[in-house]
Amino acid sequence: MAELKRSLGLWAAAGIGIGAIIGTGIFVLIGVAAGLAGPSVILSFLVAGFVALLSGLSAAELSSFITEAGASYIYTTKAFGAFPGFIVGWMKSFDYIVGASAVSLGFAAYLTYFVGIPPLNATLVAIGTIWPLFLMLLNLKGMREASGTNSALVILKISALVLFIGIGGYYLLLHGDYSNYSPFFPNGIRGMLSGAAIIFFAFIGFNTVAMVAEEVKDPERNVHRAIILSFAICTLLYIGVAIVAVGLIDWRTLGMSKAPLELALGVATSNPFFLKFVAVSALFATTSVILSSIIGASRALFAMARQGVIPRALAKVSRGGIPSATVILSGVVISAIVLLTNANLDWLASIFNFGTLLTFFFINASLLQLRRTMPDAKRLFRVPLYPFTPVLGVLSCIALAFFLNINAIIASAGWVSVGVLAYVVNQRRGKK
Repeated sequence: MAELKRSLGLWAAAGIGIGAIIGTGIFVLIGVAAGLAGPSVILSFLVAGFVALLSGLSAAELSSFITEAGASYIYTTKAFGAFPGFIVGWMKSFDYIVGASAVSLGFAAYLTYFVGIPPLNATLVAIGTIWPLFLMLLNLKGMREASGTNSALVILKISALVLFIGIGGYYLLLHGDYSNYSPFFPNGIRGMLSGAAIIFFAFIGFNTVAMVAEEVKDPERNVHRAIILSFAICTLLYIGVAIVAVGLIDWRTLGMSKAPLELALGVATSNPFFLKFVAVSALFATTSVILSSIIGASRALFAMARQGVIPRALAKVSRGGIPSATVILSGVVISAIVLLTNANLDWLASIFNFGTLLTFFFINASLLQLRRTMPDAKRLFRVPLYPFTPVLGVLSCIALAFFLNINAIIASAGWVSVGVLAYVVNQRRGKK
């Protein structure tokens, strides 16, 4: 059986998680969510973060005793069998690809803003199509090169968010004007929950750490630590950014901006270096998310190919220990989706969130099932307050799905149908 090379330590694995988490969600979609929730977007972050944390804890326990590549696909297969596992793996790989497509458009939007050219759809699509192909080539060089680039990008974007919180927070304290926080619920509780459903996009990258478990050194100890570490760092930064952003600028204005963080920071400072650093850091952030998404998508597809539920030709591993066939497939499809959807960012984000909620539902359900069927497995991490935590995780995923775009749900159901057809055809070929 083809195996991947273990080359990642704790901080490199956590860096992949942070790289996958911090991206378009905080630099672009905070504006979209603020337009729905108003100042209560702060609570939207808390709600979305809480829902993600429930699944994060379940993933942390599962990863402490299941260390194969594939994460949610492998967990669901072990808990419920090959077909449910395939559906989850199929949807998760699609999630990574759709998510990277959305983030590619976010990258394009920020790049056009930064260099001062009109953000026409044709321009956004062209940039968003080319950039994933470049990052695909970087992935093909090896995990060490990809994770090293990702770690450098992570340091830069964390620095930018800390700078934003520090300068903006100091300005708010100095001037004592908190009028932008009122009314706190301009669109009611439903508006706040709709904002949470959108901003949920910003929390889901921690699952990528579990996806690359087979490439992490001492995975029983390091994978769950990296998941918790990356989630904790990102959540603290998100809450700080949300509080400062809606305090600095009216939520309606924030909701209409293509570069909401730079716009908000412009209220607190006119220093061009600080403003441009935040803008450039959005490029770093979106780049690292695309890079991490290609890593995650290729490993999800590789795990399914190795199990034989999709063609085994996709399970090829290069001399450098990289699943080259699925890396190429992921990069090409990401670019193709950008081209075909013509820069519809909101629609892509909603599809991505639906698939992620489905994945998280099965992560929590798998933990409940495997506690029963594999009670003696050595777990170096256990979910606190079991079984309430995974049960609440299951219920919260169902509840949050009701606030997603109905067209996105229909599109996702269509993709699942394609997957079922592909699964049946592949199984029949295997029998022959």
